Formats: sequence, C-alpha cells, structure tokens
Amino acid sequence: MVIATALYRGSHLVAGGAVVAQHQRDRLFPWLALVAAIAFTALIWFMAARHRRLVPWAVGLDVLVTGCLLPFGAYAWGGARAQESIAWVMLLGGSASAMAAVAFGARLLVVAVALLVATHLAGYLMVEADAAVTGAHLNALVFSAVVSWVLTWYLCRQGEQVDEANRRTLAAEAQRARFAERVAHHNALHDTVLATLTAIARGGVDANTSVMRERCAREAAYLRRLVEQADDRESASGVRAALEESVRAAEALGLRVTARYHEPPAVPGEIALAMARAATEALNNVRCHAGTGHAYLTAAGDSGRLIVTVVDRGRGFGTGSAGPRRSAAPEGSGGSEGSGGSARPVTGGIGLDRCVYARMRGVGGRAFVDSAPGEGVRVELRWPG
Repeated sequence: MVIATALYRGSHLVAGGAVVAQHQRDRLFPWLALVAAIAFTALIWFMAARHRRLVPWAVGLDVLVTGCLLPFGAYAWGGARAQESIAWVMLLGGSASAMAAVAFGARLLVVAVALLVATHLAGYLMVEADAAVTGAHLNALVFSAVVSWVLTWYLCRQGEQVDEANRRTLAAEAQRARFAERVAHHNALHDTVLATLTAIARGGVDANTSVMRERCAREAAYLRRLVEQADDRESASGVRAALEESVRAAEALGLRVTARYHEPPAVPGEIALAMARAATEALNNVRCHAGTGHAYLTAAGDSGRLIVTVVDRGRGFGTGSAGPRRSAAPEGSGGSEGSGGSARPVTGGIGLDRCVYARMRGVGGRAFVDSAPGEGVRVELRWPG
C-alpha cells in the first residue's frame, strides 16, 4: 500500500507539473505549490522507507498542507479563478485521502476525509465550478479513501491468515519431529535396554561379567539422559538430538559417555549437525587414542553462544606428541578448568584438524584443545566463534 499510494501521488504530481508548465509557468505561487507538494511527498516516502509503513504524523501534515491549504493559496496568490486553473491542486487531495486511509485509524480517517471534503467543496465554490465537476471530484476524494482502506484491510487480513497458516504448519512440523524422536528413542530402547533386561531375565547371560556391567552402565546413562531431557525437551531439541546421536554412536563402539545438557540455545539445523559431527570426531579420538574408556560431553549456553565440550581423563599429550600443535589461543578464548594447560585452537593431528577445526570454521565457529601429558584432553567447540 505504501508503493500503491506513492504511485498514486506520483501520477498527480506529474499531472500538476504538466499544467503548471503549460498554463501557469509565469506565476510564482504554482511553482511554489508544486515544490511544496513534492517536498511533503518526499518526506512521507522517506519516513515510510525508514519505518516500513506510512507514518501518521507525516501523512497528517500532507493532508493539512497539500490537501487543505494549497487550494486556498492557489486561489489567493496563484490567480486560480476558474475550475481549470485550480483543478490540479485539488487533484492532490485524492492521493492525500488515499494515504490517510492507509496511515490512520477509522476515526481519524473520517475526520481527515471530512476536512478534505469541506475544504475542496469550499475551493470549488470559490471558483464557481460546475456542480457536476464538484460532485465528481468529491466522489473521487471519498472513494480514494474507501478503496485504500478496503485494500489495506484485505491485505492485512490475508497476511494474518498466512501467518496463522505458517504457525499451524510449524506446530505440525514440531509435532512430527517430536513423534519421530519418540519413535527413535523407542527403537533405541528396544534394541538396547529392553534387549539387555530380557537377556538377564531369561538367564541367558551372566550379569556379573565386566562386559555386561559396562553395557548396563552405558544403557543406564542413556536412560538418565532421557529422564533429564523430559522436562525441557522443547528447548534446543535439534542440538540435543544431534549430540545424542553422536553419543549413541560412540557408545555403540564401546566408549562410555557421560552427557549433560545445560540449557543449550536453539541454533540452526546445519550448526547443530556440524557441532555433532565435530563432537563425534572428538569422541572417536578419545576411544582410539586416550587410553581410557570413559568420556564426558557437556552442552551449554553462554549469552546466546553454544558451547560443547568433550573431556577425557586419559594419557593426554604434550608438544612433542602426535597431537595438535600448541599454538596460542586468541585473545579472550578462555582456558580449561583443572586440566593443567591453557585452551588453544585445534590446529592439527589425530584427525582433529580436518574433522573438527575445519568443520567448526566452516560454520563460523571455533574449536579449542587443552591437554598435558597424563592430564587428559579437553576439546571445546564454540558457536559462534
């Protein structure tokens, strides 16, 4: 509607400019009136561009000056004594009425249109215009407002219906995602916890063996995470689901993972996937190189930033090991907690360079490693970096 009313006013200005150039070019006031109309139109467009809507006070000034005062000025100082010489100034009132219908509420619109009708009726009476011309102009003045108001109402109503349809679609998608997640958890429980309990109940396995105890510990950790997620499953479910998949993949290969989720922020799906894949590589690194069968994964939020850490208490490494090169961390990157070293960007070694650092950098994040011989390794993933 901003564009439509701008084009409407533009057509009136073009018509007015043609009339002034052809028939009133020797008089000063018509040129001043045309410049004033252009200036108020430019003000309305400038404010509309800033606020993405017609600003009421700017439209109100245009109604008062362009719509109401210019006709009297054209009569008093512009020598407009006939309906032909004043018609172009009256024409501007139609676009003023249309803009008022977009910018004002119903009551203020009625006042503005009534003021324009009274002013233009008085102007045509002063130049003794024909009744047919006067009636046609006043009819156009009123219906410019009516048409603009109806179009504005219709577009707003259609926009609300589209928004409501989008909300319903998003709600349905969220419900489907929750259902798919429940099915995935049910399948995982069937294949792990239920299978283990069934085997123990039937006496087919010895529950006291170290292998069975490790399996029970992994499955108990999985159940614990499900319980902890039950209260706030709606928050950042994409991050949790992606990281939980990484944890399950690591546990399927024999690594015991203690995972904790402390209100991680919601992030785009591609970010959650990149973080999960980087965490998978960090967990694989623990399984293959740390000399320990236990890792700790934590996901948390800090001022809108998602931070995922993977920690082990294995052998660690120093500057001479095959691990990452110990380059200095950027200013403000932070350090580890109780690991004996300072946090440093992951820059190479044991697949971390390709699978962790490059992956995080590709999505605008950062990866840091902190390690010392005998102190384990702490990998920290941050987004945004």
